Amino acid sequence: MAKIQAIRGMNDILPEQTPVWQFVEGKIRKVLSGYGYREIRMPIVEQTDLFKRSIGEVTDIVEKEMYTFDDRNGDSLTLRPEGTAGCVRAAEEHGLLFNQTQRLWYTGPMFRHERPQKGRYRQFHQIGVECFGMSGPDIDAELLILTGRLWKELGLEPHTRLEINSIGTAAARGSYRDALVNYLSDFQDQLDADSQRRLESNPLRILDSKSPDTQAILVDAPKLDDYLDEESVDHFSRLRALLDAAGIQYTVNPRLVRGLDYYGKTVFEWITDSLGSQGTVCAGGRYDGLVEQLGGKPTVAVGFAMGLERLILLLETLDLVPAHVNNDADVYVTAMGDRAVSAALSLSESLRSGLPGAVVVSHCGGGSFKSQMKKADRSGARYAVILGDNEIDSGTVGLKPLRSDEAQQELPLAELASTLNTLLGA
Repeated sequence: MAKIQAIRGMNDILPEQTPVWQFVEGKIRKVLSGYGYREIRMPIVEQTDLFKRSIGEVTDIVEKEMYTFDDRNGDSLTLRPEGTAGCVRAAEEHGLLFNQTQRLWYTGPMFRHERPQKGRYRQFHQIGVECFGMSGPDIDAELLILTGRLWKELGLEPHTRLEINSIGTAAARGSYRDALVNYLSDFQDQLDADSQRRLESNPLRILDSKSPDTQAILVDAPKLDDYLDEESVDHFSRLRALLDAAGIQYTVNPRLVRGLDYYGKTVFEWITDSLGSQGTVCAGGRYDGLVEQLGGKPTVAVGFAMGLERLILLLETLDLVPAHVNNDADVYVTAMGDRAVSAALSLSESLRSGLPGAVVVSHCGGGSFKSQMKKADRSGARYAVILGDNEIDSGTVGLKPLRSDEAQQELPLAELASTLNTLLGA
C-alpha cells in the first residue's frame, strides 16, 4: 500500500525547524505588543462571498487560486487566502469598529492554489496587522516605523528597503484606469499574456508586470500621479513628511499597486534583493472603503501582512538566525538501573524548578550507559547528570561536561542545582 504524503505545496514544519519559527514569531509579538497592538484569532474557513466582495471577483486570487468547496448544507465556503477580510468581518460582527479605534494583529495559515516554489506555497503562514478608525497619515507612518523596528530586531535592516505610493481614491483610479486602457489598447498584441488578460479585468496590475517588454511599453503610459485627487495628494505628502522626520528611508515607486481591489491611497512594500524574484517580505496599505463594502458603517482602515516562510528563508539565506535558536537541551539526566529511573524523574523535576528557563531532559526507555550517553550527546545538552544505584546509595551524582574538555566531577546531590546554575549562567 502506497504511503500517504503531504499535499503538494503544503509543508510540515519539523521539530528542528520550529525553533526558528518561534524565534521570529516571538520577535514580532514583542514588537507589536510594545506598540499596543492586540491579538485577534479568526477561523481559517469563511463564506466564499466574503472574499469575492472584498478581494474582487476579477483578481487572480478569486479567479484561480482560492480553495472553495460546498459543505454538507450546500453553503459555499473558502479556506482563507488572506487575513484582512476575515479580520474586518470579525471586528464588525463583534462590534469593535463603530466610533472606535483598534490596533489588531493575527497570525496563522492562509491558502492559495498556485504553483509551489521556493518562498511561495499553497499553505503559507502570515502575520497581519490591521488598524481601524484612524484617517490620518500618522497611523500609516506608525506601521512603517513599526516594521522598520522589526527589521532592526531581526538584523534585517541593511537587507530591506521600503517602496511607497499613493493610488488615490476609487474615483481617481477609475479615471486613470480608462486612460491607461485607452493607451495600452494600441499595444495589446505586444503585452505579455498576463497583462493582456488584465487589460480587461484589472489593468492597474499591469503596472507591476515583470515583463521587460511590457515595462518598456509603460514608459510613455499615462501616470497615476496626474489623476490623483487633492485629498490623496495631501495625505501622501504628509505621510512622507512624517517618515522623513522619523528617519525612515523610502523610495516613491509610481508603479507600485496592490493586487487586491480594496486598497486605496497609501500602498507600500518592504523589499529585499536577497531572495531573487520573491523579493517582497511585507506589504500593505489603506483600505478605507472595505468595512462599508462588507456591510458595516464607513470606517477608515490600514494594514499590512508578512509571510513567515519568506521571512524565515531570508534570515536563513543571510545566516542571521542566532546560534542559540535551537532545540538543544541544557541538561540530560541519565538513569542506570531500576532504582535510578524513579530517582531520575524526581531529580529532573527538581532541576526544572531550580533552573528557571533551562531545558532538562530525563532519559526514558532504558539502555546501557553507552547508549544513554550517546542520546545525551545527540540532545545537544551541555551537561549530563549520571545517576545510578551507587550514586543513590551515596547521595551523590556524576556531572559530565559534553561540550568542553572539563573533567567529570562527582558532587553531593544537594549541590547539583546550584552548581548547574553557575555553570549554565557562565
